[in-house]
Amino acid sequence: MTSSTSAKAAKPLLEGLDGLVREPFSRRGFVMTGLVTGFTAATTVVQGQTISTDATGLEAGEVKIPTSDGMMPGYRAMPSGAGPFPVILVIEEIFGVHEYIKDTCRRLAKLGYCAVAPELFARQGDLTKMTDVQQIVRDVIAKKPDAEMLSDLDAAAAWAAASSKGNIQKLGVTGFCRGGRGVWLYCAHNPALKAGVAWYGPLGGNRSDIQPRTAADVVGELKAPVLGLYGAADTGIPVADVEKQRDAAKAAGKTVEIMIYPDTPHGFHADYRPSYRKAAADDGWARMLAWFKTYGVA
Repeated sequence: MTSSTSAKAAKPLLEGLDGLVREPFSRRGFVMTGLVTGFTAATTVVQGQTISTDATGLEAGEVKIPTSDGMMPGYRAMPSGAGPFPVILVIEEIFGVHEYIKDTCRRLAKLGYCAVAPELFARQGDLTKMTDVQQIVRDVIAKKPDAEMLSDLDAAAAWAAASSKGNIQKLGVTGFCRGGRGVWLYCAHNPALKAGVAWYGPLGGNRSDIQPRTAADVVGELKAPVLGLYGAADTGIPVADVEKQRDAAKAAGKTVEIMIYPDTPHGFHADYRPSYRKAAADDGWARMLAWFKTYGVA
């Protein structure tokens, strides 16, 4: 398929993405105009175990993604060449698009994907300077409207198709920790999605005026198959809640598969942190790739 043919095929889907979110939300401008350099300073980093993926054969680096209120920073990695490439949106943890998220994008690009990680919290606070986790949660995460998050992901998908050799007809999403919650919400939002993979995404939690629904609240509205990867030793996400999510999806006739790893903590894919568990991370990665292949993202 040529680039021009891909662009024509993507046009109806792009128009649909543009109109998905119509809710008004506060426009505050972008506090962050660039991404975190290296790893986050907000948590312990175990340098010796971190995975480092080179950019040989890739086009990879920081990008600017147009939104309705300005340019959102992000990271994009894709194979060198004509494309078009299947698109995977990568949703960050609470720590921003730092080296771990960037490397995850490069890993996906090595496999033939156009991976895009938008800095979804760029309006709420400067994550390049924050070292206190509680401050990040209180002052940044809790102040990100879900409507704005969904609109930003739509913008990243549209940009990938229009300006980054992305094949929007093969659109997937994956996310980690808070980003896993985003996967559930985005799969209930965007009918153009083929599949989603949530890594230990919170299913419950507090509701607010700007974050009115949890992942559990939207399980009956899923528009794409979801693979959920969870740890049995995750102190913040009870196994009972994960099983309830699986059962609710089944009752609603939704395609959801849940994998719960025994004796495994939250953040088991985060290779830069003490929570990393290589066996579970590798198995989850293989399951993710198979999920995307099965449901038309590859």
